[in-house]
Amino acid sequence: MLYYLFRFLEQYNIPGSHLWSYISFRALLALIFSLIISAWFGEFFIKWMRRRKIFETERDPSIDPFGVEKKGVPTMGGLIIIVSILVPVLLLGRIRNIYLILMVVTTIWLGFLGFMDDYIKIFRRNKEGLKGKYKIVGQVSIGFIVGIVLYLSPDVVMRENVSGPQQNSTEVVKHEPVAHKSLKTTIPFTKHHNLSYSDVMSFVGEHKVAAGWILFVLMTIFVVTAVSNGANLNDGMDGMCAGNSAIIGVVLGIFAYMSSHIGFASYFDIMYIPHSEELVVFLSAFVGAMVGFLWYNAFPAQIFMGDTGSLTIGGIIGVGAVIIHKELLLPILCGIFFVESLSVIIQTQWFKFMKRKGQRVRVFRATPIHDTFRKLDTQLDTTSRYILKGWPHRPFHESKITIRFWITTIILAALTIITLKIR
Repeated sequence: MLYYLFRFLEQYNIPGSHLWSYISFRALLALIFSLIISAWFGEFFIKWMRRRKIFETERDPSIDPFGVEKKGVPTMGGLIIIVSILVPVLLLGRIRNIYLILMVVTTIWLGFLGFMDDYIKIFRRNKEGLKGKYKIVGQVSIGFIVGIVLYLSPDVVMRENVSGPQQNSTEVVKHEPVAHKSLKTTIPFTKHHNLSYSDVMSFVGEHKVAAGWILFVLMTIFVVTAVSNGANLNDGMDGMCAGNSAIIGVVLGIFAYMSSHIGFASYFDIMYIPHSEELVVFLSAFVGAMVGFLWYNAFPAQIFMGDTGSLTIGGIIGVGAVIIHKELLLPILCGIFFVESLSVIIQTQWFKFMKRKGQRVRVFRATPIHDTFRKLDTQLDTTSRYILKGWPHRPFHESKITIRFWITTIILAALTIITLKIR
């Protein structure tokens, strides 16, 4: 709203009004506003929750070898994150931008889904929360909506990068003069980074474009669901998910800025996506909200984000990556989320497989994988055999585990950016 106000005032040469045309100015303001809102609203929200004794389902302190108490800590902190994102975005963003609309809808949709899960856990005293099938339906639905809108909207176009003549033995990268619909996405470690979903479906002949769009929508559904669940699994220690997500958000913001700037898009040999600069404003608010939430969520946590936050965070990351055609970089960038999900899948499927053979065998001490690093031998199930029982050799405090996971995400984030030059 403020964007349109100051652009209107610019017509009357009001001093300073021209600054609102700069994406860097609005993005930094969004970052600052989201930090301030999360700090102010966070304190208010925590006090409000404590007065009404709305706490996280009591956790067993015996699962932590250091005996860290997690009793009486409010949850649903994801509401702080959502408010801290939406207020700056609605004030500073171009609300009519299709990409911004999709991000706002994703935030509200998954925020509501996570809220229902937390509500059932707290007020219905049901530790299971919302049934898994309803969560999946909600995640698949928003993925489908995003994919269909990107397919149907005339505003969703790009100018593909093409190679021009060489100058001084250097290949010049240019972009097609006319923006159009495209099924291409960025793939790492290849010459020109491009992979077309229609080419993948070329085996269907003349219908490959239609089949390519179907594949794109299915990929969008998979990405949103997978990243959302990965973030949800990563939310198991104080500050873990918020810190990792802030780092990921910075990288996505960089990619969004490069994709919206034809000069940087040419230099890095990636697709130019007109009007995607509004994602920079949204992702700046997202990073600010994550960092601001750490003020209260870092060890020892004063509030937990709950599924209200973790499902929303994963959905934002997934949809943001799809919009700028960087979804195939997520296994690297979101490597922590990927490993957390993979560890749970391996643990459960291997246990079921061996149980059918009459044996109780587990791979890890505990899953998601971050719990393995704080598990004592005395806490293991004595009726089961563990393949990796001797790893790690000793338990670590959760603050050390969290920081080491952050460091790992920073390394993965740097590697993701480097893929633009490694080809």
